[in-house]
Amino acid sequence: MKRRRRRRRLTFTAAAALCFLLLAAVKLSPLPARQHALLTADTAPVQTEQMVQAADTADGWALVLVNAQHGLPDDFSVELTLLSNGESVDTRMYPALQQMFDDMRVQGVYPTVNEGFRTREDQQAILDDKIAAYLAQGYSYDAARELALDYVAVPGTSEHELGLAVDVTADKTLCTNDTVYAWLAENAYRYGFVLRYPADKESVTGIAYEPWHYRYVGTQAAQTIHEQGLCLEEYLGTTA
Repeated sequence: MKRRRRRRRLTFTAAAALCFLLLAAVKLSPLPARQHALLTADTAPVQTEQMVQAADTADGWALVLVNAQHGLPDDFSVELTLLSNGESVDTRMYPALQQMFDDMRVQGVYPTVNEGFRTREDQQAILDDKIAAYLAQGYSYDAARELALDYVAVPGTSEHELGLAVDVTADKTLCTNDTVYAWLAENAYRYGFVLRYPADKESVTGIAYEPWHYRYVGTQAAQTIHEQGLCLEEYLGTTA
């Protein structure tokens, strides 16, 4: 009887030692990089840079496509014109913008450029703030970032960094935003500007409807885009 008990104890001890070794091996084995990234996604930004290709300039400066798949190069630069309210825009499209605003005011509509050119750092700060706002509402990091990207582009892929996009709102002491949006929707193309993110093109642009966001593309392209009900991706034959 004693031998049997001792044999059982020895057998149990050997099994326990084997389990300990197996657990230690699992604990010490590093996770593959891909699995590690997925496990830490709630605290680390999702990297998308590898999916972005350099913006194509073949169609001319006014038709450079910048979106989630087409980003500006790190060494991109643009000559800017400073507006009276401190915002800046690409100097080449400034005359068209000024003429459009002058004509609007003659007709009793009073616009202002709420946002013009942004640096990459500006764009990152805006994205971070948007993500933080969703995190404060209780969303996970991944969910907050996904929601934020419906409205804010990843730095390097924002048209505001191009200098050809303006967020146009109203001088609210003189008129309403709706008045400005309605005028722009009907007339902006005459000056070379198009509504960049239409409500019915979200699946193509990848950006939610923004009635204030206008992009300079030149009068010829703007007329075609307006008359045919296109977005810039469709006009250029690409998709977001």
